[in-house]
Amino acid sequence: MTPAREAVTGPDLVVMSLEPWDDVWRRNQHLVAGLLRERPSARVLFVEPVSDPVHALSRGARPRPGRGLRPAPHVDGVGPRRLWLLEPTKLLPRRVAPRGDERRAAVVVRAARRLGLARPVLWVNDPYGATLARVSGWPTLYDVTDDWTAASRGPAESRRVTDADRYLVEHAATVTVCSPALADRKRDARSVVLVTNGVDVDRYRRPAPRPADLPPGGTAVYVGTLHADRLDVGLCEETARALDGAGTLVLVGPVALDRADADRLRRAGVAVLGARPFDEVPAYLQHADVLVVPHVADDFTDSLDPLKLYEYRAVGRPVVSTPVAGFRDTRDPAVAVAPPEGFAAAVRDAVTRPARRDAEDPAQAEPIPTWSRQVALMSDVVDAVRRPAPTPR
Repeated sequence: MTPAREAVTGPDLVVMSLEPWDDVWRRNQHLVAGLLRERPSARVLFVEPVSDPVHALSRGARPRPGRGLRPAPHVDGVGPRRLWLLEPTKLLPRRVAPRGDERRAAVVVRAARRLGLARPVLWVNDPYGATLARVSGWPTLYDVTDDWTAASRGPAESRRVTDADRYLVEHAATVTVCSPALADRKRDARSVVLVTNGVDVDRYRRPAPRPADLPPGGTAVYVGTLHADRLDVGLCEETARALDGAGTLVLVGPVALDRADADRLRRAGVAVLGARPFDEVPAYLQHADVLVVPHVADDFTDSLDPLKLYEYRAVGRPVVSTPVAGFRDTRDPAVAVAPPEGFAAAVRDAVTRPARRDAEDPAQAEPIPTWSRQVALMSDVVDAVRRPAPTPR
C-alpha cells in the first residue's frame, strides 16, 4: 500500500493530450485526476485533440466544430471549475493551411490566460504540442506513451512527428516514459523518468454482474481502443472463426478502425461492442472465459506499456497474448504468450478447456502497479519541472 501523502499546492497544468476527456479513462485521466485530488489548489487546462470537420466528412461521419473551452464533468474528489477542457477546431487540412499547429498553440495560450494560468507547467502527451512548448516558454514535461516515430505513416507526417519528438526530447525539462523500451529510445533527453501505467486493483476485483450485452456461451474478451497500429485485424478474424461453435471473440473499446476493417471483423463473427465507460469495464473482464491481446508485434507496439496488462492481471482471469511488450515479460502464471500462428488455437483451448481456474492467489503474484503510486511519481516529476534550474556560477 502506498503511504498517504500530504496535500501539496499547485502548480497549474496545461495538458496536451492524445485523447479526449471522456468516459473511457486512459493514463492521462487517471494521472490528472489523481494530481488534482492531491493538490487542492491546482487547476488543469486539458487540451483535447482537435475536431476536424473536413476529415470527418471524408470518412462519412457527421462533421462538427470543436466544443471550445468548457468546465469538465464532475470528477470524484475534485472541486468544481478546477478542471477545464479545450477542444479546438481544425478548419482546413495541413496541405491547404500548413500553420495549423501555430494556430492551435495560440488558442491554447489565450485559453490559459482567460483562466488566469500565468505560468503553468506544460504536460505534452501529443508530440504536436512541440509548437506550444516553443511559443509559450512554459516549463515543459514530455510524457511519452507511444513511439509515434515508429508508427506506419506517410513520409510527410512521419517527418513532422519525428521533428516534433526531437524538439521535445531536446528541450523538455523532463521526459517521462511508460516503458523501459521508451526510456532507452529517449535516453538523449536531459532527464528521463519511468512512470508506468497502473490500475485501481480493488475496483477491478470488486464483483460485478455479467454485462447484458456480453454474448452467451464462451467468451474471449479484448478491452482497448481498436486501432490498426495495435490490433491485428487478420488475427482477430482467424480467432473468431476458430471459436465458431465454442465461443465468441468480443472487442470492447472505442472503434478507431476504418469501416472496411470493422466490417471484416463483424463478418467473421466478432462481437464489436464499442466503447464502454471505465466504471463498467471490470465487469466485462471478470466474466470473460479468457482475456486476449491479438496485437501486432512490431517496433511501435514494442515501445508500449499496455494499460490492459494491469487491468487483465487485476481480475485474475486467464490471458492469451501475442508476444508483445509487457505481456511477454510478466511472470504472472495466468498469462500465456502464443505466436500469431498458434494464437487462435490457444484461445480456443482456453475457452473450451473443461477445468479452467482463475489466477493463483493474488497475494503471491507479481506486484501490480497502482494508479495511486504512479500519481505520486508523476507529482514529484511535476514539482521538479516547475522549479527553475540553478543558475550556473
